[in-house]
Amino acid sequence: MTGSTSSNVALWATFTAISFAVGYQFGLSKASSTKNSSAVILPLKKVKKGKLENDTDEEESENENESDEDEDIESTSLNDIPGEVRMALVIRQDLAMTKGKIAAQCCHAALSCFRHIATDPARASYNAVMAQRWLNAGQAKITLKCPDKFTMDELYAKAISLGVNATVIHDAGRTQIAAGSATVLGLGPAPKVVLDQITGDLKLY
Repeated sequence: MTGSTSSNVALWATFTAISFAVGYQFGLSKASSTKNSSAVILPLKKVKKGKLENDTDEEESENENESDEDEDIESTSLNDIPGEVRMALVIRQDLAMTKGKIAAQCCHAALSCFRHIATDPARASYNAVMAQRWLNAGQAKITLKCPDKFTMDELYAKAISLGVNATVIHDAGRTQIAAGSATVLGLGPAPKVVLDQITGDLKLY
């Protein structure tokens, strides 16, 4: 009887150990498969106008090669002007761009302005003091309306004359508008009082 009891205990212990090992391995594989499956979940899509589309604007996600071949503008003469420092993004209205297109072009302009003024000490436009003032104050940006290219050219010329960092974004022409079209004028970062001399007559976008 004692031998039988010992045998039963040993059998029960063996069964328990095997069950634990199998359960543990099953748990690991389940967690692994859940983790792997969550990593390949595709973004949700929505139906719009009878077709499936990504839940992002087509123009924002499209990889276009905008160019901004502008001269480097030396802006260190503005460093002693006190007050708020901001960036202005001037958007042409005659091109009738969609909101997504405008958002993408404004992003190009903002990044281009920042590259000109803050990323390469070898450039004449490099102005770490102005860039740091802008960064420290929250990177203020303002979007403004511009009626046409002629007005945009005038604004660009005025910015140069005042020593304000400026860039014009030209579209690659793959979607809505003709290749080479000037879409957005980026100005700054520069003191607000100086930018107002350039864009003071423009309306908010």
